[in-house]
Amino acid sequence: MAALVLIVDDDPIQRRLLEAMIRRFGYEAETAESGEAALARLQASDRQPVDLAILDLVMPDLDGMGVLERMRKSQITVPAIVQTAHGSIEAVISAMRAGALDFVVKPVGAERLQVSIKNALRVDALEDELRRATRRNAGELSFRDIVTKSENMSRVIRLAERAAKSNIPVLIEGESGVGKELMARAIQGSSERRGKPFVAVNCGALPENLVESILFGHEKGAFTGATEKHIGKFAEANGGTLFLDEIGELPMDAQVKLLRALQEGEIDPIGARRPLKIDIRLVSATNQNLVELVRRGRFREDLFYRLNVFPITIPPLRARAQDVPDLARRFLARFCAEEGKRIRGLSSEALALLSAYQWPGNVRQLENALFRAVVLADGDELTAAEFPQIAAQVAGFDVRIPPIAAPPAPVERAEPPAAENPPPLFEPRDPNVLRMLDESGDVRRLEEIEAEAIRFALSHYRGQMSKMARKLGIGRSTLYRKMKDIGVETSEPDDGADDAAA
Repeated sequence: MAALVLIVDDDPIQRRLLEAMIRRFGYEAETAESGEAALARLQASDRQPVDLAILDLVMPDLDGMGVLERMRKSQITVPAIVQTAHGSIEAVISAMRAGALDFVVKPVGAERLQVSIKNALRVDALEDELRRATRRNAGELSFRDIVTKSENMSRVIRLAERAAKSNIPVLIEGESGVGKELMARAIQGSSERRGKPFVAVNCGALPENLVESILFGHEKGAFTGATEKHIGKFAEANGGTLFLDEIGELPMDAQVKLLRALQEGEIDPIGARRPLKIDIRLVSATNQNLVELVRRGRFREDLFYRLNVFPITIPPLRARAQDVPDLARRFLARFCAEEGKRIRGLSSEALALLSAYQWPGNVRQLENALFRAVVLADGDELTAAEFPQIAAQVAGFDVRIPPIAAPPAPVERAEPPAAENPPPLFEPRDPNVLRMLDESGDVRRLEEIEAEAIRFALSHYRGQMSKMARKLGIGRSTLYRKMKDIGVETSEPDDGADDAAA
């Protein structure tokens, strides 16, 4: 599902023009004719959440500035772009201080508005990712941090909210990569154990001979190699939440001790003289059918009933395809920040491609696909061409991975012509590549490299001094001085006005 833009303007003609323009960009659009109607729509919990608001500053009753102020007081974090027919500096400053992300002047051009919307959605997605990371580290992640517009997923979240209000054991079921740990963290962040330890254990990655030691701890000297005391994951999570992922992989011996720990509220570290009392909230997860494992004798039936008190099943990503665009935008914002890339967003074709794909690896696969696309992207927008492996599996998209050309077969000759020159040892050098070594193989002097770069820029930008200075990252007067030092004359005066930029 495309991002939803709310247009707030008291002028019906302006509303229709903006709505048509925004739908042409590939977004969904809704309109509101007043500030009060806009606030009511932004706070409506039974309708699709608004991703971006475009506010007219001048409206009767509650104007755009008033809407921004009320949004801030109500903690409505929807990004806003303000527009007005009078683009004064004072209005721009006031709107930005009130929380607007951008400012456009009527009548706004299609290209300017599209860039503004993409930038606003990108900034909002990045801020959401930063806030989510901060709350995750503090153990305060909540259900609001789970991105969804799907009714299937919304029902799951409502069920999990009920579980968070008690200490009841929760079993989260779902395919690999759907976000079971995120749901577990949201349960803790919405419970009375918010901010307490959250200890995650992947039961499938535990060495079989060390399972009990890792989970329950051991005393120094309890067995060969136990040179130090180890408190174990249960003790680490004391007072907080213990998340046992892939619980179906737990060995049978460890299942017995886990059952006792849950029933008695105490653990027996290896080599300890007495049991240790613990206070934990247990959340377990699996991508297997535990009922089938019980039937085959690979999972204890009594432990299954102890864990399966409050089951929650997370739907796969293919069953909530409307979540794909929002997830993709958030992953894009995070990876652009991490990789230092400036990519404004995804094209409508790319979003359609990602939404049509089945995602067998679920959210984790989508995350990895966005990471690869960001690393390989050359433009300022991700298109379907950045997802060739996915496009090859979706009908209607012709993007293909170009085949690797086979090397030409060698031509056999008895004897090469005597006049034929031997092939060069190196391919011809690109004339636009700056040479770093001199004829003797040593690194060239810095003054020579700088002089060559200035001469190249002078030719490349056809003597446009302001542009040269800006692209070289120095002030104009500094550029004039350096050109004079290397013997390149310029007719423009050296007034020293821009030297501060150097």
